[in-house]
Amino acid sequence: MAAAGRLDLDGNPIRPMTICMIGAGGFIGSHLCEKLMAETPHTVLAVDVYSDKIKHLLDPPTAAEGQQARHSWDGRIQFHRLNIKHDSRLEALIKMSDLTINLAAICTPADYNTRPLDTIYSNFIDALPVVRYCSENNKRLIHFSTCEVYGKTIGSFLPKDHPLRKEPDFYVLTEDASPCIFGPIEKQRWSYACAKQLIERLIYGEGAENGLEFTIVRPFNWIGPRMDFIPGIDGPSEGVPRVLACFSNNLLRREPLKLVDGGQSQRTFVYIKDAIEAVLLMIENPERANGHIFNVGNPNNEVTVKQLAEIMTQVYSKVSGEPPLEVATIDVSSKEFYGEGYDDSDKRIPDMTIINKQLGWNPKTSLWDLLDSTLTYQHRTYAEAIKRAMAKPVASSS
Repeated sequence: MAAAGRLDLDGNPIRPMTICMIGAGGFIGSHLCEKLMAETPHTVLAVDVYSDKIKHLLDPPTAAEGQQARHSWDGRIQFHRLNIKHDSRLEALIKMSDLTINLAAICTPADYNTRPLDTIYSNFIDALPVVRYCSENNKRLIHFSTCEVYGKTIGSFLPKDHPLRKEPDFYVLTEDASPCIFGPIEKQRWSYACAKQLIERLIYGEGAENGLEFTIVRPFNWIGPRMDFIPGIDGPSEGVPRVLACFSNNLLRREPLKLVDGGQSQRTFVYIKDAIEAVLLMIENPERANGHIFNVGNPNNEVTVKQLAEIMTQVYSKVSGEPPLEVATIDVSSKEFYGEGYDDSDKRIPDMTIINKQLGWNPKTSLWDLLDSTLTYQHRTYAEAIKRAMAKPVASSS
């Protein structure tokens, strides 16, 4: 049941609100919906084209649970199947709500390279009406951006052995000071980052000129259960999901993990459940969150992609009871893996000063623990389906 008498960070009662959540059926949206249903009195108007990941929140109680069984969130979540590209119902849903959260995006690196137009339209053009409706109707907006808006670090342009590379000023990313540095135009990988940065600038402009109440979230590699798809099982056979699902797919199939350009890029990873705590604080503390851009990540969980592959191999062996592969990883070039036009950022370490000061939030979960939880879920959910898929006889061409 939703807790009664809940207070915000300043000791004020939190009043129930209606939230229009665009992209509610995705990875982040599904975890945020669960949190809102379990711990708050708020109502969610869930907007998406898919509802698979929130089906358990939408379905009535089963016969086994009994007709008298009621979910604690009965009546507080409604699913609206619509595509925000061209649906006149969107403005009405935003008008009905106190707050709009926009999670809708194409956010898979393989797509930035092969579908740059779709990527730019999804992350900039399709978001424009959402921002406009919120601004015109005086509705608050929490917009999900990305750590990719920072691009490359200043340090990446220094010689490899330059002492300044080790100075935090040259690699730690701060919301209000770090420049946004992208590769050349022919590197289409930056189509996503540029579209996300431009919508951020537009939202900021709406705040400055028209008084839009906004919060911008920059996620730094949120990972956990339900992230992305496993190719050919709960998603297309073709297509490349993000690194966690890519590596999970290889582990489940007992294939070596593919390291793009040796897996030397460095990343920080934060557990989805920690990150959702931060989002709930933003939702329920508008006085502290409005007008801010927040990095949400875990600087303590930094590894190279190669180290991530090695840790995931160990964790999956523990979870599944299967011995690790003798050859756990293989190197592939970015051109081979992603096609022409791929480029990458070197490091992504978030400065956490602003979110800690405004919302008192710090991540809790170590990299090992979040991978243990996530790979336990992946094994439980997909291992049997993959075994069945791999056992199917291949059709003869004769």
